[in-house]
Amino acid sequence: MGFNCGIVGLPNVGKSTLFNALTATAAAESANYPFCTIEPNVGRVAVPDVRLDALASTAKSAKIIATQLEFVDIAGLVRGASRGEGLGNQFLGNIREVDAIAHVLRCFEEGDITHVEDSIDPIRDAEIVETELMLSDLESLERRYDQARKRGQTGDKEGKALAAIMGPLVEALKDGKPARTVVFDNKEDVKIAKSLQLLTYKPVLYVCNVDEESAADGNALSEKVRLKAEAEGAAYVVVSAAIESEIAQLSTDEEKAEFLETIGLEEPGLNRVIRAGYELLGLITFFTAGPKEARAWTVRDGAAAPEAAGEIHTDFERGFIAAETIAYEDYTSLGGETAAKEAGKMRQEGRNYIVSDGDVMLFRFNV
Repeated sequence: MGFNCGIVGLPNVGKSTLFNALTATAAAESANYPFCTIEPNVGRVAVPDVRLDALASTAKSAKIIATQLEFVDIAGLVRGASRGEGLGNQFLGNIREVDAIAHVLRCFEEGDITHVEDSIDPIRDAEIVETELMLSDLESLERRYDQARKRGQTGDKEGKALAAIMGPLVEALKDGKPARTVVFDNKEDVKIAKSLQLLTYKPVLYVCNVDEESAADGNALSEKVRLKAEAEGAAYVVVSAAIESEIAQLSTDEEKAEFLETIGLEEPGLNRVIRAGYELLGLITFFTAGPKEARAWTVRDGAAAPEAAGEIHTDFERGFIAAETIAYEDYTSLGGETAAKEAGKMRQEGRNYIVSDGDVMLFRFNV
């Protein structure tokens, strides 16, 4: 399942440093000058989930395979990006291809690192990027809206229906509000709105890049972002890209754990970024477990059992018969599949069953 988060922000806010730490590579060059990143870098990262280790231990699995999420490091935007400034058209096009946006905001004062606006203000930075995205959306949508309205006026039902969805989006953008502030009650309308590929309709995660001393609790700058995120109903994470970069260079889990303990952190900040991105995309995890491997799989929240089966193999979905399902808590507390089955905790679920996060599943199929 190809879900991805685009990492965006102004130049020199720590996007590429964060990306490199996420993917534990040096794929994205990180340097102190604008437009260091030109072409988007893409990396896949394992989604941290303590349940997977517990399942593997219970099932005595020889191999553990985590589910993954894709991150795309997109070059820094500047004022005027919607008019092509700073290669803006290319960068905006890159953002249009992702499913969600991780917006990195600089929340540290270090004077040695330049800022394109010559001062540190994460709220202003967020508004600059959001404004450019809204302007791009408005320009793109107004043309299509006029065409849909004209079709609707001639009796074209599809054009009329499309115009009814586009209209509120255009009005919101004209009022300086992102497209995602428009709420559609009908699921089909939501699906159509998503298909318009509007930049500001995508869900947003604000990533506050703080100094090393503020990694645990944040600071006054990240607090402003927290308030903004809560007001918008957006997700929010505090992380120190500098610390995450140091952690990424350590070779063993023991070294990483020791380093985290010395600086007073329970886990890498990147774990929170990955989990928040995963949740932002409306995804859940189900598991398969056995002696050969314990594996986590990604499926959209609300997916039925055959769709989950299709994540493993298309034949599983095509010939779906049933899903033998055990809740994660029952699987681990009772000691595995056999014990759960004997205790009456294994359920036979049909094709209408909606998968729950943490389900341990075995699919029966016939093709």
